[in-house]
Amino acid sequence: MTDSTTGGIPHQPSNGLLRRLFSPQQAPGWATGSMGFGDNGHRGAFGEEFIRMLATAANLDVTRKERDRVGVDWQLGYTGRRGTRRFPAIEAQVKCTSSPDIHGDHIHYKLKVKNYNQLAGPDYEMPRFLFLVLAPSDAFAWSHATEDRLRLSHAAYWLCLHDQEPLPPPENRSKTDSTRTVHIPRAHLLTAGSLHDLFAEDYRELVGAS
Repeated sequence: MTDSTTGGIPHQPSNGLLRRLFSPQQAPGWATGSMGFGDNGHRGAFGEEFIRMLATAANLDVTRKERDRVGVDWQLGYTGRRGTRRFPAIEAQVKCTSSPDIHGDHIHYKLKVKNYNQLAGPDYEMPRFLFLVLAPSDAFAWSHATEDRLRLSHAAYWLCLHDQEPLPPPENRSKTDSTRTVHIPRAHLLTAGSLHDLFAEDYRELVGAS
């Protein structure tokens, strides 16, 4: 059921838009030569609001975790009585970058061991996901508004790590081994539709949610 090379189930098939945005052979032009953008708070705020917009378009309830003590930025769920099989919820840790390390069909992203361990393994009350938002290096290019539409750039991807083992705590690791690189499939494009797929029973079974 699980696939350690992609780190998540079920697989999201690539679509025409994804193929146009990203070539499997090379990274998109905007992903190279980035000089960085904004400060960490500015960048993080955009990434979180990007996810909020997608979740709102998907007609999901979105709750912000005001104190990020457990590696969760957003909780997403359906309207109705919480904590039941009929009205499930998921949690998300959101990261944002303007310099994605793209290798073919995957994005390589370094997580601090602490953040990795807040996502890995099955010991959770509800499924958790990593959401990685890729944004332009120029903060003024993050959004473009006209009378017809509001466009946010560029895209977001998801990864499930419940089938992976947590790592030893940082104090038991070398200083040069303080991060873990995860491989996020570019087929795992986050859309209003694919957000609904993350509420599948498969993920609830991974964490033993009833």
